[in-house]
Formats: sequence, structure tokens, C-alpha cells
Amino acid sequence: MKALFLPRKTDSNNPADWLLIAGEELAGVKHLISEKIAYAMCASKLAEILEKTLKAELIRTGWQLIKIHDLVKLADELRSRDPLLADRVQALCESLAEKYIIGRYPGFDREEENWNEIRVQADEVAHFLSDIQGRIATKR
Repeated sequence: MKALFLPRKTDSNNPADWLLIAGEELAGVKHLISEKIAYAMCASKLAEILEKTLKAELIRTGWQLIKIHDLVKLADELRSRDPLLADRVQALCESLAEKYIIGRYPGFDREEENWNEIRVQADEVAHFLSDIQGRIATKR
């Protein structure tokens, strides 16, 4: 699905803008996964997409944006607002948290490519993103 480009400045306090960027990135990552290209980057980018989606939901619930990339801490923040939703994404946050750093910086052992696992994780991120999009009225 091609994202509609809206020529305007984005706002870091607008949950819809976080989701817009996450959706565009997810489309690209899913394409790379389907072609089995750039495994480490796909895994790391999935973590970033999940981070953006978590932040969108947290901002929607009144959380004050802070510079944080720790998926587990973001899931903990979500837990205080919506324990059921946090439970749903906890394992995904834990799994992608490690991949986020490994794919971005040298100095870590790279894991064996597991395209089936990353495809499943991309689908889980996509479902979570879709659910959060449903909670947030997109500003136009």
C-alpha cells in the first residue's frame, strides 16, 4: 500500500505523525523481507517501527515525550496505562530490543538470519500498528 504524502511539518507530539512514519517504514521493511534483503537492518528497523508505535499510543494517553529507545521501558510505560495491551507486545519488545542495537552498531555478535521469524515479527508489528491506528484519529 502506497502511503499518501502530506506536504506539511510533522509534530512529535501528534501520535498520528508517529504512525504515519511507522507505516511508511513498515511498508519498506516488509518489501525487503519479502526479497530477503538486509536482514540485520530489517530487524533493527522493525524495532524502530515498534518504538514509534508505542510512543504514539503513549502520547495519545498523555505521556510526555522523552528521548528513549528502550522498547522494554516503553512497554513498562504502556503497562501503567493499559496492562492488557502491554502484555500483548511485551515478548515482541523483548525480542526486538536486542536486534535494535545489533543491527545499528558494530561490536555485537550477529545472529543467524531467520527470515521466517522476522516475517512473523513484521506481521505482529503490523497488527499492533493497525490497532493503534484505530485508536488515533488521523489529523489531516
